[in-house]
Amino acid sequence: MKYGQIAPEISLPTVKGDTIKLSSLKGKVVLLDFWASWCGPCRFSNKELVKIYSKYKNKGFEIFGVSLDDQKDKWIKAIAKDKITWLQVNDKGGWEAPTALRWGIDAIPTSYLIDKTGKLIAMDLMGKDLEKAIKELL
Repeated sequence: MKYGQIAPEISLPTVKGDTIKLSSLKGKVVLLDFWASWCGPCRFSNKELVKIYSKYKNKGFEIFGVSLDDQKDKWIKAIAKDKITWLQVNDKGGWEAPTALRWGIDAIPTSYLIDKTGKLIAMDLMGKDLEKAIKELL
C-alpha cells in the first residue's frame, strides 16, 4: 500500500452478519485496524484505541476493525472483553484471509490511517502520534 493512494475496498460481515464496506465511511477520518483475539499486542492496542475512539468518535473519526479470527465465538468474546464499540468485521483465515493477503498484512496489529477522501495517510501510528494525526485530519 502506498501513501496517497485510495484505500482498496474492504467489504466484510459484522458480528450480526451485515456487510459493511470501508468506502461507506468516506467523509470520516478512519483508522483501519487489522487484529485478532489471539494476538496479545492487538489486545493491548485495543485498550489505547478505546480511549482515542471515545475522544474523537463524535468529531468525524471512525475505527474499522478487521479481525483475522477463524473462531467467531473468540472474536465476539474479545470485542466484549476489550469494550470495543467501533465497527468490527471479520475475514476468517488468519494470515491467509483474502483481505490480509490483498493488503499484504504479515504482522498484527497493523493499522492504516485514512483521510476523509479515502486516501492512505499513515501506517501503524500509536498513542500520541496517532492522536496528533487524527486532530490534524479532522
